Amino acid sequence: MITRSAARDALLLWFGSRAGLLVSTLLGVTIGEYADKWRKWDAGLFITIAEHGYDGEPGRPADDGLPAFFPGLPAMLRLVHFVVHDWSVAGLLISLVAGAVAMVALARLAELEGASGWMAVLALLAFPMSVFLAAGYSESLFLAFAIPAWLAARQGRWPAAALLAAGASCVRITGLFLAVALVVEFFTSKESPRRAGWLLVPFAPLVAYSYYHYGRSGDWLAWKHAQEAGWGRDFEWPWVAWKTTWRSAMGSDDFAVAFRMEIAGAAVAFAVLVWLLLLRRWSELVYTGMQAAALMTSAYYLSIPRSLVLWFPLWVLVARAATRRAWVIALYAMISGPLMLVNTGRFLSGAWAG
Repeated sequence: MITRSAARDALLLWFGSRAGLLVSTLLGVTIGEYADKWRKWDAGLFITIAEHGYDGEPGRPADDGLPAFFPGLPAMLRLVHFVVHDWSVAGLLISLVAGAVAMVALARLAELEGASGWMAVLALLAFPMSVFLAAGYSESLFLAFAIPAWLAARQGRWPAAALLAAGASCVRITGLFLAVALVVEFFTSKESPRRAGWLLVPFAPLVAYSYYHYGRSGDWLAWKHAQEAGWGRDFEWPWVAWKTTWRSAMGSDDFAVAFRMEIAGAAVAFAVLVWLLLLRRWSELVYTGMQAAALMTSAYYLSIPRSLVLWFPLWVLVARAATRRAWVIALYAMISGPLMLVNTGRFLSGAWAG
């Protein structure tokens, strides 16, 4: 049963944690300097697309990696920029509002599963990679579509689920995995086949985006080839990817720390997949398993811990366990919370954090 307090608790946790980040990072800097602290890595690339399109900034060498970023967040940035003229602030505001939507939906989804909503939200916010929910990245916006889509599907509201999932597909390629998982959820829940047509809707933005780049460059898979060009995400056998990542993690430079985090993230991902398999949560297993397969067959592990932010079934599972045994959430927060603060500091200092 979904209670009204779920939304209240989720919003209190979300805005309370954002206030804590604001206070800790605003001390000693101006508002402009504060916004610039968050314009790191992908946040700047999203702004480039929003401002100049996929050809990049005029007069500068073209960035072959830009098509890897789906147009949902850049389009939202352009809209918000009409009101908020600082691109960095616009990105932070989008993540703030979208994150609030996502947290309320996560709390309601957890309560639908018989778990405590606020525990699911706290589990996500204390996760070491939750900094990307605050930055001008696409994680918050994706979850603001994806979790309500999943909630709608679990409640049998398939038109709403399909349209919300289509929104998620505009934001990240992860929308493809969500769309496939919704197909599995539809047929395992024994819905009427007459409603199956809605399942095609989330795939439409993916086809449209591929067609756009085909007209622009003649490449139907421009987003995939951009991943390869920008980040070396070529396909590799999983054991080869593991060996490459392990060797990099054994180094002594700053990136070695990031690769150790990748290995830890892969271990967590594997454990979650086994957990879902044992529970026979087939649709959630498809959603998370397809992401894990894509990330673990890259030339090396990259952004595996960060991708776990998008694994909303994980946060519901943690909440289910903690609802039965309250010490679980306390122990989790004590271990994960300090790591979250460390990784937030790494991101704000410009170090690679995910």
